[in-house]
Amino acid sequence: MFPAQALAEAMVSKGWRVKLSTDARGARYAGGYPKAVTVERVASATFARGGPLAKLTVPVRLAVGVIGAVWRMLRNRPNAVVGFGGYPTIPALAAAMILRVPHMIHEQNGVLGRVNQIFARRVRWIGCGTWPTDLPDGVEGHHTGNPVRAAVLERAGAPYIPPGDYPMSLLVIGGSQGARVLSDVVPGALATLPDTLRTRIRVAHQARPEDEARVNAAYAEAGIKAEVAPFFSDIPSRLADAQLVISRSGASSVADISVIGRPSILVPFAAAANDHQTANARGLVAAEAAILIPESRLDAATLSGHVAAILENPDAAVRMAHAALAHGIPDATDRLVTLVEALTTKEST
Repeated sequence: MFPAQALAEAMVSKGWRVKLSTDARGARYAGGYPKAVTVERVASATFARGGPLAKLTVPVRLAVGVIGAVWRMLRNRPNAVVGFGGYPTIPALAAAMILRVPHMIHEQNGVLGRVNQIFARRVRWIGCGTWPTDLPDGVEGHHTGNPVRAAVLERAGAPYIPPGDYPMSLLVIGGSQGARVLSDVVPGALATLPDTLRTRIRVAHQARPEDEARVNAAYAEAGIKAEVAPFFSDIPSRLADAQLVISRSGASSVADISVIGRPSILVPFAAAANDHQTANARGLVAAEAAILIPESRLDAATLSGHVAAILENPDAAVRMAHAALAHGIPDATDRLVTLVEALTTKEST
């Protein structure tokens, strides 16, 4: 939803009328979109959720969604349709195919998601947030980078304060899936840091609601000042203030870390489809801006060692921050806008 929001913000500022087509679940995350964006809820479904009875209704719900999307496009035909992946995009992309409306895909990850795999050969081109992206033969891909929200761009390249003999900020962000392993391991890892480090760190830790109390207790027992919450609305500010970020390697998280430019320890979500989070992390790791720890190898001792190595070596931390910034693509939204506008021009000629 964040790359779609970034594109919506840019297109609205250029005078385009923008509609967001999503299901009821996606609409819950549309609060940050510009007020000028119309949110259209469509019926959609996936075979990946629910029991046998729910799966039986999936084709019907998808058909209803596609018919509804076709009807809306007939009444108010768009110049272009851009899909950002996930089953909520199926109705709008299918309707665009049926009505021959110019359409394209933006893929955040280094591996196409299931829905984008289905549509990959049926779109004009694909904007790739991670490069290289594994694309089917004959599919045209353009490296756009992953658009970030305006709040992230406002902090792009914020000066990095290296670790030192003063309070240091650590940001722990796990995303909505699989964050529990970070709640299991990070507090214990930080508790084993040398006293000279442990007493100086201040932690902001994003944890699931059901884990919040025990994570708070673990930090308190270790004598570490920590703020634990299921969601932080000011992630860009917290990233800018951080000396080190411990994070999953979701595409949006990697983009935010890169554009602001911070050292990171990345733990890819092991259950991610086609291991796409590992693919997302490769660029930062290759640039020596991040350390990757596979989830299967994540334990308190390993994580503690890496945290200490970064926080006890300010020069290395600065190099990591600069490398992350060099890897970032702050103009990803502009690149995507250019692709969308070229899409409409190409189809009209």
